[in-house]
Order: sequence, then C-alpha cells, then structure tokens
Amino acid sequence: MSLNLVVPDSLRSFSSYYANFNSVSLPSQMGVPKCLQNLSKLFLRSSHHSLHKTIPSLIHSSALTRLNPIKNHILLTGQLNPSRFSSCFNFQRAVHDHTSLKTNNNQNPDAETAQEAERIAKIVSNVHDTKKLESALNSANLSAVSPSVVLEVLMKLNNAGIIALAFFRWAEKQKGFQHIPECYNSLIEALGKIKQFKMVWILVDEMSGKGVLSKNTFALVSRRYARARKVEEAMEAFERMEKKYDLKPELQDYNRLLDTLSKSRHVDSAQKVFDKWRIRKFRPDIKSYTILLEGWGQECNLLKLNEVYREMRDDGFEPDVVTYGILINAYCKVRRYNEAIELYNEMEMKNIKATPHIYCTLINGFGPEKRLNESVKFFELYKASGFAIEMPTYNAMVGAYCWSERMHDAYRIVDEMRKCGVGPNARTYDIILHHLIRIRRTKEAYSVFSLMSDKAGCEPTVSTYEIMVRMFCNEERTDMAFRVWNQMKARGVLPGMHMFSTLINSLCNENKLTDACKYLQEMLDMGIRPPDTMFKNLKRALLDDGKEDIALILTHKIERIRKTPLVG
Repeated sequence: MSLNLVVPDSLRSFSSYYANFNSVSLPSQMGVPKCLQNLSKLFLRSSHHSLHKTIPSLIHSSALTRLNPIKNHILLTGQLNPSRFSSCFNFQRAVHDHTSLKTNNNQNPDAETAQEAERIAKIVSNVHDTKKLESALNSANLSAVSPSVVLEVLMKLNNAGIIALAFFRWAEKQKGFQHIPECYNSLIEALGKIKQFKMVWILVDEMSGKGVLSKNTFALVSRRYARARKVEEAMEAFERMEKKYDLKPELQDYNRLLDTLSKSRHVDSAQKVFDKWRIRKFRPDIKSYTILLEGWGQECNLLKLNEVYREMRDDGFEPDVVTYGILINAYCKVRRYNEAIELYNEMEMKNIKATPHIYCTLINGFGPEKRLNESVKFFELYKASGFAIEMPTYNAMVGAYCWSERMHDAYRIVDEMRKCGVGPNARTYDIILHHLIRIRRTKEAYSVFSLMSDKAGCEPTVSTYEIMVRMFCNEERTDMAFRVWNQMKARGVLPGMHMFSTLINSLCNENKLTDACKYLQEMLDMGIRPPDTMFKNLKRALLDDGKEDIALILTHKIERIRKTPLVG
C-alpha cells in the first residue's frame, strides 16, 4: 500500500486541501494514538516581544482588591492541576526586551548563508563519529566559512553539543575565520544543554582572552545551570562575572537573573535573590516586580502574586499594560476567566490599550475550555485594535478552533493569514498536527505534515518531526517513524533527547532491540544523556532477552559520560 502523497499544484488553499486530504493513502491499521497530552507544551509556544512602556498613575484594579489570601490558599491547595494550563500559556514571551536571552542574532540569514549552512548541517548530521567530522568537512570543497554561516550551523546543532563543538573547532582552522561572541554563545547554549559545564567555562575563558566576552554570556550560563536545576551554580556564575571577569552588573543584569530563575521554574529562588539583594546591590524597578509577578503567575500561586503586587505598589510603582497582561494570564491559568475579562475591561476604561500579547493570552485561555465565542470576540477586537497583524495571535485563533474541533475554520484562518501576508509558519502547522492527533485524525495529520516541506517558511522543525515520530510510535508503526526520522536527517535537522527517548522506548516495546541500541549509541555520540526511565526500560528489555553483556557495555558508556567532563 503506497504512502506517497501527491498534491496537485492547483491545491494552493488550505481550505481546499482540507476537502481533499483523503487522497493520501495510509495503512488501515493506523488507529487511536495514545497519551499525547504532554506534547502540547511543545506546540502552543509562540514568541511575543514587545517594549515595556510604563503607564503612570493607574487606579488600583478592583479585581485585584478582591484577591483574598485565604480564598487563594484554598484555591491553590484544592484539586487544581496547574499543568492543565501549560499547553495554553507556554507561548509566553519574555516580560521585557532586555531580559530575553537570544543566542541567535542571525534570525533572517540571506539565501546564500542559509543554503551553505544547510549544506554543512546535512554533512554533519550524517557523521556519527566526531573524529571523522573534520575529514568529512575538508573533503566537501566548502567555500570560505563566514561567521554568519558558522552561527547558522551552530544554531542547527543546538541539540548536539559534542558535534557543535567539533564543528566549531574545525571552523576555527579555516582561512579567514573570525571569532564573534554570537558563535561562542550559541556553542555554550548547546553544551549547557548536555550539562558540559567544564567545557562551558573553558569557552568563557577563551572569550575573555579574545576580548569578545560580555555579560550576555553569563546570562546564558546562569540559564543553563538553572534549567539543570543547579540554582546555586546559576547564582555563582552571575557573581563570578564581576569577581573574576570584572564585568560589573547593572539593574538590567539583576533583572535578567530574576527572569532566568523564574522561567526555569525557580521563582521561589528568584524571590529570595530579590529580597536578599534589593537595595544592597540594586534598586528594583517595575520590571523587577513584573518578572516576579509572571513567575508566581506561572506557578498559579495567586497568594504570592498578590503579595508581590502589593509590595510593588508600596514601592511607588503603578500597574501598567505589561502588569495587566501578566495578571490576566495568571487568572486564565487558574480558570478565573470572568475576573480576567474584568481586568481587560478595567484597562479599557482607563484608556490602557491592550497589546497583541494580551489578546493572545485571552484567546489561548478560552481555547481549551471550548469557549469559542469569547476567543472569536477577542480575536475580532484584536483585528480592529489598530495593531499590526501578528502571527502569534493568529496562531492562537487557529488553536482555539482546533480545541473546539472545528478544523475547517482553523484552515480558514490559515488561508486568511496567507492573504494578510503574516504566515503561516511551522508553529501554525504544529498546532494543527497536535490537535489532529488528539482527535485521532492521524491520516489527515500525516497529509498536513507531507505538505509542509513545499511551503516556504513552513518547513518542518525538530518539534514537527517529534510530533510525527511520536504519533507513529504510539500507533506502533516504527517503520513510518523511521521514514519521518530519515526525512529529518536528510534536511540536516538533528533530534533532541525527547525524540530519541520516544523512538527507543517504542523499539523496546516492539522488541526491536538492535535498532534501539543503535539509536541509543547515536544519542550518546551526540553527547545527549538518556533519561533514567528510558535507559532502565532498554536495560530491562536487554536482560529479558538474554543480552546481559550489551546491557553492561551500555551501562558503562553512560556512566563514563556522566562522570567524565568533555574537554576539547
């Protein structure tokens, strides 16, 4: 039975495509996918960046005055499951521009740079042994490697720290190579992901010696420590910036540390830093407070949020549009939608114009509750607001229709995006794929996925491939998972830890242990440490199959990776 999808050139409109998706032929045994709920964290994340503008002399919100600490405590210790809302609100952007940590300043490379970077990434992705990487690149007759090409390749290797380091060391030897901070920062990000902090500090020292070290680098190092649940080390990295490298922190750097800790689910530590260092080391501004408000809001802790809010006002800061956006988001997360709407109405009465981010928050909030009318209402208000049309808010509306299983309307919004010249992008399709799988329309999901590569700006990302691999693994169709995996590698896209884990677990369940060991080895070659649960699953399967020797060899390899810091 053929799996090839042929889409006529005339099939330009997504709506017309929807009416014809049955042209794809998929095996009849494809049925109900299992347990895809946690995927939503990956798919509904959008990036909203807006400047923080202080709105003076606002009247205290009546909705906030009703924040009753006792009632809040009951709410937070009851049956509420905060993770229920993570799918809707993981799109959150950094609260303020200067707190956002970006390793990629090459977000729109020119066509020549992008083409050369993709060519190199394809070569690199097919070399599993880093010792052979240099010869493979040398024999490829590459043109002079510019800093922008190196940066673009490093961004593509973000999930493969060891390979990224090997490529960087090769690039350093090329004629005309220039060290720029962005390349170092991208490499530090990749190595931090696999917890190779000794190598990270070697790179920091190199940057210092070459005169390209800045405070941005320390923000990245602190973030990687925080995400590895090494909070003390994150704070020590921040302090080392001044003590060892003579870079004196300013208010925006303290705010960035608070933001890093909060966004890494350590808002309690961020609060301790704030309480300990305020006045003595820095004087907080409204941005300092809104970072903490957002952190407590993400934790669904309205009691602490209210406490910080009162402290902010006592310190002489009145709520502005960013503050209101955070509060509205917090109310939506705990399902207090009527109060979220009241806050929006109060903003309107005070002539505080809601930002696209706030509309996005409300549309996303009502979507999972299937309160489609409210989502449509705020979407129409957004379009009439006078703001430039933005992709994240359109994507939020696509998601709202998908939650209500009105896929035809979701496709209609995609057509509208195209007509307005604001997308769609890969995130749009990821949202649709997630919901098609959720409602068990797997044939349609594969058909949508197959169309993505032909649409400029919508090429599948690693998140897209992860969605599809997980779908086929849940369908016990590892043959199709392999097909998607190979398509991904052919495009120079490298998998991350979760994608490896999904495939290896599925292979164990199907007793395809040779393949499972092969992909585990590839994972180790990339420097990715396997999660304990996944490796225990594989080890148990090997032992049950009488392969004690292989289980022992793999155990030793993993122990060696855990105990031996990378030096290169």
